[in-house]
Parts: sequence; structure tokens; C-alpha cells
Amino acid sequence: MYVRSRLDADAEARNSAAMVDADTVRRLAAALPEATDESKGERIEVSVAGKQFVWSYYQRVAPKKPRVLRADVVAIRCELPRKELLIEAAPDTFFDDDHYRGFPAVLTRLAAIDEPELAALLSAAWRLQAPKSVLARHPSGS
Repeated sequence: MYVRSRLDADAEARNSAAMVDADTVRRLAAALPEATDESKGERIEVSVAGKQFVWSYYQRVAPKKPRVLRADVVAIRCELPRKELLIEAAPDTFFDDDHYRGFPAVLTRLAAIDEPELAALLSAAWRLQAPKSVLARHPSGS
């Protein structure tokens, strides 16, 4: 007879909480003040005052060929030091590729992140992109 351990229960809770999808990204991002959701189909594109803070990731699968939409990954604007920290701390969730190397956005696997962590990253990304006038109107970011 198998008895579930506390570790098994914690792992299961993390896995069930990690069920984030494109609709979750859109819902959380669009809930931020003055955010504009310009997503179409599977493509995610959310901005504040015309500056994107979360968007779909297009992967280069073959040299000299067009990039291909990866619906399971988004790019989230962040500062470079935070990007490096996130990738180092959780490489199963966050990563980089040649196109994004040195660019202030972290690639995020939706299946590997939970909603509260995603919401925090989106809020920080929104703050980076929002103009001072928007930040003054919404100092708490909500």
C-alpha cells in the first residue's frame, strides 16, 4: 500500500498550480492598468502605452527559415540582471536563445510557471514599460 508523503502532495500541488496557458497570460496582463491586449489567435501581444511587456515567442527551427510560433512560451520584459537570475535559478521555467541574448526579456515556459509567479513577473514587466504618467495614475500597479 502506497502512502502519500508530504513531498508527494507538495509536488502534486506545484504541478496542478503550474497549469498556466495563453488565456491566463492574457487575463493577467490585460488586468493591469491601461494595458492593451492586441493578441490574435494564438499570438500574444500585450502592451502599455504602445510598449509591449509580454508577447509570443517565435522559435527559429531551421537556419534561414521563418520563425515558428511556440504557443507554450512567452517573452516577458525584465531587466537583464533579473533575467540572468531567473534563468540560473529555474532553467526548466526560464531560458534564453540567440535572438533574445542581451535583450531585456526572459523566455518563459507556461507549463512550468504558476499563476502567482507569472502575475508578479507581468506586473514588474508592466512597470518597466509604463510611462511615468501612467505610473503616477496607478502607483500600486492595479
